[in-house]
Amino acid sequence: MKVQKQYQSDIKAIIAKRHDNGADVWATPDNRIGKGSPFSTLDCIIMLTELGLDPSAPILKKTAELILSLQRKDGRFKIAPTGAIYPCHTAEIARVLCSLGYVSDNRLQMTFKHLMEIQHDDGGWRCNTYKFGRGPETSFSNPGTTLAVLDAFRFTHYLNRDERLGKGVEFLLDHWVTRKPLGPCQYGIGSLFMKVEYPFFRYNLFFYVYVLSFYKRAKKDHRFLEALKVLESKLVKGKIVVENPNRKLAGLAFCKKGEQSELASGRYYEIMNNISGNRSKYKYEKAQ
Repeated sequence: MKVQKQYQSDIKAIIAKRHDNGADVWATPDNRIGKGSPFSTLDCIIMLTELGLDPSAPILKKTAELILSLQRKDGRFKIAPTGAIYPCHTAEIARVLCSLGYVSDNRLQMTFKHLMEIQHDDGGWRCNTYKFGRGPETSFSNPGTTLAVLDAFRFTHYLNRDERLGKGVEFLLDHWVTRKPLGPCQYGIGSLFMKVEYPFFRYNLFFYVYVLSFYKRAKKDHRFLEALKVLESKLVKGKIVVENPNRKLAGLAFCKKGEQSELASGRYYEIMNNISGNRSKYKYEKAQ
């Protein structure tokens, strides 16, 4: 996807912040790549790839090299020099690296292997932490982490071939019904979840429908179709309107609050292509 002229200023604005956290490519001097959201290393890659910056661009190549240097021998990633290594961190990095074209890289294969090995009994993925105390809900997987894992795996040969991913899909579909806060970080489905967010930073209706649309197990499931119907009810003249963007992104054109987003609409058309199986029926050019 090429950079559209109207978004070149957004790319320049994001790149202009590359040293704001004290080092290069939005990192801190001690290589913290998750600090400074939404202008952290990981978040900026998500935005720049959404805006159409080529993964081969020098700044993205340099950023990928930094991230890969933080990988452990077992495939996990440590996003800060101190503290625990959580599955959510590894999952987020995996999906970011996949968006940069590293899905076939041997180093990322180690990460996929690790993620498969730590899948929870309920089909999802969870972090072994108890920030909000212990309760019955903390024995379940984290829906947000599970969504990030499935987002990474949609790039791989495991997609629609490995039953373990099907169990992850089922876990998320069940959450649409229960809507209860689940996992140690207590991800729930409430009014905030239902507000359309873009870009895809966290567990949210739009991100949820987008990722699940790649999985055959979800496409015809009534729970997925209900979620899709809610998303479609929010369209304005067939396009996505961003309802709840990060406030710090107010100066960027591609995700203005209360306005139609051409790039977000492109992701919606991708959902429809995934469901129909007709790659030519819904074209990204409709969002131009």
